Amino acid sequence: MSEPVIDYQAVFQALPGMVALLKPDLVYADANEDFLRFSGRSREQLIGHYLFEVFPDNPNDPEATGARNLEASLRRVLASGERDTMALQRYDVQSRDHPGVWAERFWSPINAPVKTEDGRVVLLVHRVEEVTELIRARSRTDGDRTRVLEAELYTRARELQQVNERLRQAHTHEREVALALQDAMLPPPFIADHHQVAVRYQPAVSALNVCGDWYDLVELDGEQMAVAVGDVVGNGLAAAGVMGQLRSALSAAMRVSASPARALEALGLYARSVKGAESTTAVSVHIDWDSLSLTYSSAGHLPPALLRGDGTVVFLDQATDPPLGARLEPMPRPEARQGFTGGDVLVLYTDGLIERRREDIDVGLGRLTRALISHLTLQPEQLADALLLDLLPTGGATDDTALVVLRL
Repeated sequence: MSEPVIDYQAVFQALPGMVALLKPDLVYADANEDFLRFSGRSREQLIGHYLFEVFPDNPNDPEATGARNLEASLRRVLASGERDTMALQRYDVQSRDHPGVWAERFWSPINAPVKTEDGRVVLLVHRVEEVTELIRARSRTDGDRTRVLEAELYTRARELQQVNERLRQAHTHEREVALALQDAMLPPPFIADHHQVAVRYQPAVSALNVCGDWYDLVELDGEQMAVAVGDVVGNGLAAAGVMGQLRSALSAAMRVSASPARALEALGLYARSVKGAESTTAVSVHIDWDSLSLTYSSAGHLPPALLRGDGTVVFLDQATDPPLGARLEPMPRPEARQGFTGGDVLVLYTDGLIERRREDIDVGLGRLTRALISHLTLQPEQLADALLLDLLPTGGATDDTALVVLRL
């Protein structure tokens, strides 16, 4: 027996409860029958119209916050791609038949994203339940203790909403401080003019998932350079602080160590004294233009990519060891060498560039390979921008990303 063909438009219209679809510009795209019936609006009054033109705040209530709170929730869903459950809201509705007459109404809204495969939010599902009768029960004196307790939920919900708003403001402030700290600790590299190099730091869209990644480039004696990227586990100001300490330590170690492996060994020893440095990943590459060779070592980090002039991509994955602090006792780290030809491009990056939830890492590496090959002829500055555009989710990075592109 064949599976029935599902008419999703009919399913949407039959959904119990008030459900509407909004475009990213907050214009109504559709609404089910319950939404039309309980909101007191016709389809013609909704579809194609801006949400807050149809349902503005009550101008007679100077303390009205329903529209502002709802818009903030919808904007969060657009920015984060995550569902947002709001506290109970007072949101008065103007009579359709009597303009200027407003009815006191209370609602329980939930807003959720509809996303494409690449994570871009294309629609917002706006679902509301009217709880006006529940709230009005609070003023009754019929001795019904249960209904009075239920009505208290509104007061508690409002208190919770205020706490959440303060938390969001605190997280926003922390993000601003952390990004400022990150910017101060990741200055543009001072590299000789004959080297073609581009560096990028792309913060995550979330205030809670930023500031653990770094890059560094160090010119050494002769025709040599050391390049590194790293990623601290954690986020926010704590991760930014750890990042600054580890970046400085590795920068110093690369200047005095005989090889990348020795530099990472020194960093591993130092990381034992830094709270929050456990499980940090890093990779260091030593470039020697005299011998046309790359010497590299990795502490649990994703492999750098070498884009050859013939359009092939080689990943530097032959010297990978556990992240910092993963072993109880320090041990020598492995090291490997890879030859290159003048004009090849070396790319170092952190996991925000290629990793996606519930996706094998090889899929992300394949995506990076295709992007590199498709932009073979670009200079480092243009290539760095093209990689971010091609590989980061359209809705914004879910993890911060550091990127170094160097023409050899």
